Amino acid sequence: MGSTKNSRQLERHFKGVANHWRIEILLVVRDNPDISVEDIAQVVGGNFKTISEHTRRLVQAGLLQKTYRGRTVGQALSPYGKIFVRFIKSFQHS
Repeated sequence: MGSTKNSRQLERHFKGVANHWRIEILLVVRDNPDISVEDIAQVVGGNFKTISEHTRRLVQAGLLQKTYRGRTVGQALSPYGKIFVRFIKSFQHS
């Protein structure tokens, strides 16, 4: 995580977070590490399929990582996800 990112790599991360559902998901996962998609959908009040697609996109963007626990798949912030959540929180309060 120490290397400098090129503009395409940065674009992948920024596009990954460019949606109100995805921002909400990141904030929920921050407060509830290893939360399931079903539980995320319940907390944010969204449809399971919609939330599942947004979590998939966050994983593709490198902001979430899946954690497998038997038959359950949990969602956790990646190191870059943690950086973005800090940015979101600081931007929220500025």
